[in-house]
Amino acid sequence: MKYSRLTKEQFEEMKQEFINFLAAQSITAEEWDGIKKNKPKAAEQELDVFSDLIWEGVLNKVEFLEHFSANQIYLFHITEVTIHLIAIKIEHEGVDLTTRKGYSWLQTNLLDESVNIYTSSKVLSDDRNKDIFALIKQGANITKGDLYRYFDNMVESK
Repeated sequence: MKYSRLTKEQFEEMKQEFINFLAAQSITAEEWDGIKKNKPKAAEQELDVFSDLIWEGVLNKVEFLEHFSANQIYLFHITEVTIHLIAIKIEHEGVDLTTRKGYSWLQTNLLDESVNIYTSSKVLSDDRNKDIFALIKQGANITKGDLYRYFDNMVESK
């Protein structure tokens, strides 16, 4: 398995896609029930293959990720070959960026000397999706990139 198995809830949401996946392999509902009952390892493998297919489809479309911690925000823009990072680090006691109050503080105090903004870029490995998945496993969330673009414009205008 290249990524991770979808959760039970995710499988429930993807029920029709999973049915189509089985149908593409000429596996009927009755046959699937038999596989689950009589060949649990084969059933597990099918779940893993389906999960990887879904992850591949999602990861292929990812352009932006965000990761928030108490005193840092990491904003990623991912192209086909590079990953661009904007990191915002707060060195102010009592500010927690994962809270509404802390985030509001940042919005009001962007120019405060305790707010540091860094940028970086690097070339992705040969497996772009695996690089993206590693960031997601560390807590990054897929976004539309609004926050990245906001800070990118701010950094460019400095």
